[in-house]
Formats: sequence, structure tokens, C-alpha cells
Amino acid sequence: MTESPGHCPLCADNSLTHYSQDSYRDYWQCGQCKLVFVAAAQHVNESDEKLRYDLHQNSIHDEGYCTFLGQLLEPLSERLADASEGLDFGCGPGPTLSLLLERKGFKVNCYDKYYLPDKKLLTKQYDFITSTEVLEHLREPRVTIDRLINCLKPGAYLGVMTQLLPAPDQFSEWHYKKDQTHICFYSDDTFKWIAKHWRLKLEILSRDVIILQRWELNV
Repeated sequence: MTESPGHCPLCADNSLTHYSQDSYRDYWQCGQCKLVFVAAAQHVNESDEKLRYDLHQNSIHDEGYCTFLGQLLEPLSERLADASEGLDFGCGPGPTLSLLLERKGFKVNCYDKYYLPDKKLLTKQYDFITSTEVLEHLREPRVTIDRLINCLKPGAYLGVMTQLLPAPDQFSEWHYKKDQTHICFYSDDTFKWIAKHWRLKLEILSRDVIILQRWELNV
């Protein structure tokens, strides 16, 4: 077992317990926000991380992938006003969700730290932000989530896709943790903490889909 990382990368609390261990790394859980995470000392370096992302073949022509994204696309679209403008944060090498949203009449900007790193996009505010299969990769989840919340207009939505933690006795065999670029794992309680901390309305639609809304008066 490696040395305790000292504090949680999401809530900064120091009440950490050793949650699990496999042949690659250790997993820690925060007593306050319940995030399960891998300490920075065991993260894959960014060069190797990008090499893995380069292998992704997701595209608008992949019917299965579009169906997967539809789990967020449909409920989010129902909540948006016509011609809403949004940001697809962490769009990857082949932006797809943005194109599906544009087909529905929304305007979408795309940001990805490796493929479309236009940081000016992170200084604006939007009617909605999507972040699919991104939160599990965050090295600094508190910093990144705070940045995204600040990019939401009052009343705007943050649509997230990430697999929620299974029961503790199922964690050791959980396929999602076997991807070594996955370093943060969230539960219902973690998203409840996020919603309370940033004053957001929370909807957990499934074990993969979460929608957060910035309160109208949260300015």
C-alpha cells in the first residue's frame, strides 16, 4: 500500500481511508464527499494518457456510440430552450455529441485539452455544458468542476456521463476501474456533495447520467 495522499482532490478533506488495491494502484475514499480516487503518484502521465485517447474511434457515424450518447442527449435537450448555446467539454478527437446537439438546433462549442485546447472558451458562460466520460479522468476535480460551474449562466445545465460506483463488494471486479486513465470515481453521495457545495439542483437519471442545474439566483 502506498502512503496516504493526505487530502481529497475534490473536497480537500483529510479523512481518507484505503478503499481497495489491485496490481496497478491503490484506491482511497474520502470520508466527507465519498469520492474514490487514485493518488497523484500513481497517475498515468499525460503523454501515455493521450496515446490511449488517440485510439478512440468514436464518431457521428458510429450508431452504437450515438445511442450511448442519447442517454444524455435526449433528457438534456428536453430541458433546453430553442437555440441555446453550449460547450462540449472534453469532446475528444472525434466530436460527436456536439453534432447531435447541433442537429437539434443548438449551437455548441467544443473544448478538449489535447485536441481543441482553446482556453478562451472557458472564459465564457453558456446555457448548457456537456461532459461525457470526462469526470473520471480529472486530476484536479475540484478545480475543473469549479471552472465548469463558473461557465454556466444562472439556470443553465451541466450534463454529465460517468459510471457511478458499484457496491463495495463489486469494486474489485468493476471493469470501469481497469482503465488506468480513470482516476476518480463518483457515487450518488459524491454528486450530492457537489450539488450542495456549488448550490446546484441535482438529477441522477441513471447509473451513467447526471444533470446538474445552476440555480437562477446562484450568481
